Amino acid sequence: MQEVRIPAFAKINLRLEILGKRPDGYHELRTIFQTVSLRDDLKLRRSRGSGISLSVQGNEALSGEPVEKNLVYRAVRALQEELKDSSGIEIELRKRIPAGRGLGGGSSDAAAAMIGYLRLTGKKLAAERLMETGASLGADVPFFLQGGRAVGIGRGDEIYPLPDIEKKNILIVSPAEIHVPTPDAYRWLNAPELTKTAENPKLWKFCALSWSLLGTGFLNDFEGAVFEHYPRLSEIKRDLLQKGATEALLAGSGSAVIGVFPSPAKARRAAVGFTHDETFVCETLPRAKYVRLTYGRAGKGAHRV
Repeated sequence: MQEVRIPAFAKINLRLEILGKRPDGYHELRTIFQTVSLRDDLKLRRSRGSGISLSVQGNEALSGEPVEKNLVYRAVRALQEELKDSSGIEIELRKRIPAGRGLGGGSSDAAAAMIGYLRLTGKKLAAERLMETGASLGADVPFFLQGGRAVGIGRGDEIYPLPDIEKKNILIVSPAEIHVPTPDAYRWLNAPELTKTAENPKLWKFCALSWSLLGTGFLNDFEGAVFEHYPRLSEIKRDLLQKGATEALLAGSGSAVIGVFPSPAKARRAAVGFTHDETFVCETLPRAKYVRLTYGRAGKGAHRV
């Protein structure tokens, strides 16, 4: 195979709870990930020379950075080192998922690059090692190696697939002028130190919601702290609900805000009202479809998790 084209889909967090700060300095999470149809696109092909070349379109900031900082480059480089491969790879990344908005675009690009590299080269890597390599690049990367709907615990990198829910129509509003650095969001949250208790009602409630096919009880523990610093995001959430969204929620640690609508047409009509923001109408993506579109029919070389 000389060329592979592969999509990199965005995610939303249907539920995101911060239990507290762990002894290692990270925060203990309970989250429900869900892939959506908003996507970046990657093209990988062999080159006659050695090394990895990467071009980025659709995002000026990313295209101007040294390629060594990009997660796509780092993902392919990590696999080449793992598999002792020095062949030349050319990668084109076309961005559509807005960066730094809580939608997982960078992590998704990294996972897609790993899957694409294995498909292109025909090389094989055990599923557990693929997940481990992905986790070393970013906490969300393991989720994007399987997609669909899944529980994330620990730092969010311990992933357990869940049954798909009924398709939901999503409007994503990405504020043009607001970027929320994730470390800042955690600092504003001021989560308590974790303590071990005999009973944890919050955990059992989360488990029950996770397995429900009716819905997840949308929640994001970041909202209070992030909305306090950026009231505009709270206004977007309110506007989404006023425009007909049945649910609205901050995406991850922000700054995108999502609304769930009864139909794509209603989501598109609501999007018209956000004239100063970037908007995307999309839908939730079940795991089977995610796997088919990402791994391809052959899935050559990649042991799907």
